[in-house]
Amino acid sequence: MSTSTSPSRPAASPSPSPSASPSASPSVRVPVRDLAPGVAGMVLVGSSVTVSRSLAEAPLFTAQAVRYAAAALILVLLARAAGVPLPRPRGREWLWLAGVAATGLVLFNVAVVRGVAHAEPAVIAVAVASVPVLLGVVGPLLEGRRPSRRVLLAAPVVVAGAVLVEGGGRTDAAGVGWAALALACEAGFTLLAVPVLGRHGAWGVSVHAVWMGAVMLAGLAAFTEPPSAVTELGAAQWAAVGYLAVLVTAVAFLLWYRTVAAVGSGRAGLLTGVAPLAAAGAGVVTGGGVPGPAVWLGLAVVIAGLAAGLRGPEPDGP
Repeated sequence: MSTSTSPSRPAASPSPSPSASPSASPSVRVPVRDLAPGVAGMVLVGSSVTVSRSLAEAPLFTAQAVRYAAAALILVLLARAAGVPLPRPRGREWLWLAGVAATGLVLFNVAVVRGVAHAEPAVIAVAVASVPVLLGVVGPLLEGRRPSRRVLLAAPVVVAGAVLVEGGGRTDAAGVGWAALALACEAGFTLLAVPVLGRHGAWGVSVHAVWMGAVMLAGLAAFTEPPSAVTELGAAQWAAVGYLAVLVTAVAFLLWYRTVAAVGSGRAGLLTGVAPLAAAGAGVVTGGGVPGPAVWLGLAVVIAGLAAGLRGPEPDGP
């Protein structure tokens, strides 16, 4: 898996370079308006884990190709309506953006859809919530900075809280494997975008990654699924594809990359702790029952970890 909660707001001006983000300066506090988009984006990502269960029996690559093709069209239309330029990738940017598409879109969604067939959505959401540890270390290095001591200390707290929220979920060895793949892909979704956010901004990275992902998935569908696969989607599966295309892709991508560009990948990574909370909430809404004491304790731990890692000003790295 951002904002002032409107995806149109960041279109007014290009997103700042990651190297110039507030998280890079020890004298600047992180405004709530820069964190809110990331929170909203992670809420949508968390809810997507539950929604993806509807696609467990669907033609996987066909359903996801339709999702991302629709999302790419929506993003391009929104960008044109907002007057946002979408520069064409050049040189190594093609590789970075293709990496974002391959890991954060193609492999991540394969891991989620296949994973929920072997594990409760909570287990997959916990894997996503473990991303702060990776982003807190690797992200700042890609941005030319040392990792922040505060973020490094806060990340395990966020992860511990997420595990409390979703701990004890049903899974098997395959479910654990898919969860680990989801973790790696979620980290790649952010880290591989860092080198290109400066020139392309949230809009450009989102648009190019989404259309590339659609092309990759369409190619996989052509080789592994029959041409009639799209007609096999039922009403519930079409509804899931629509939700994922509009909210979890077109909207959430813009929100997430807005926050990464504004505060840096290290601090933004802490917000992934929101995803399992959203997954738990989605489980309640869909009839999963009221959370128990461990969930409420985990919620408090996640909030404490986020508060510790996101409060400013940020000290120098270790």
